[in-house]
Amino acid sequence: MGSEHYYILNAVALGIGVLNISLLLALVYVYKNTYSEVRSEFTLGLLVFAFLLLLQNFISTAFLAIQLFAPENMQIQEFYHPRMPLSFINIVQLIALSILFKITRK
Repeated sequence: MGSEHYYILNAVALGIGVLNISLLLALVYVYKNTYSEVRSEFTLGLLVFAFLLLLQNFISTAFLAIQLFAPENMQIQEFYHPRMPLSFINIVQLIALSILFKITRK
């Protein structure tokens, strides 16, 4: 795959990331307002879950933006072998999914 295809795929992924962030911001806003009215543990769990997914999306979208807009001569190992960013994203996702599982079982 050529560099043009790589650029297009990264741009599409970045756009999807921005859409995800927008949706998650709306969900956090709705859950925050609902929690202030209801004070339910389930709603608090949804709020924390949505916030953690928002954090994960900020990280992954920022990483995509850096890859997309960084100068080509920039040689940073993590751009080409992103072990640390992907590991952190997986950890945040594990915490968020654990919270969702816990509140769903109640």
